[in-house]
Amino acid sequence: MSPKPTCRLVRPESTYQGKQGLSYFAGIAAETVGSSGICMHLLTMPPGARAKAHKHESHETAIYVLSGEVHTWYGDRLEHHIVVKAGDLFYIPAGVPHLPANLSGAPSSAVIARTDPNEQESVVLLPELDALVA
Repeated sequence: MSPKPTCRLVRPESTYQGKQGLSYFAGIAAETVGSSGICMHLLTMPPGARAKAHKHESHETAIYVLSGEVHTWYGDRLEHHIVVKAGDLFYIPAGVPHLPANLSGAPSSAVIARTDPNEQESVVLLPELDALVA
């Protein structure tokens, strides 16, 4: 018999290197609290940081930008571009290729939530798309 679920507090003090090439603060995930349908963590992108092109195969992503701004290219060939700024909410449907980059001279921080409780499990790298964004 499994234990009864309970509330958990996570202080984002430790980091891990994501497949996407960025360093994330550990947050809510199956690995940290035993969540079964969601993960949420913090990401700070330093100036000039850029993720690898990727998608989350079966999971949606919601992002709230706390500070700074991030350029994001998305679509099958990364043909769409948007600048997501502090105070903006950004939604990425499951299976949509995307590539975020901080082109500014200041760090950008965001809260990222995904419907994948195992934060990195559904990440699929798309190296064939990386060269499409200069």
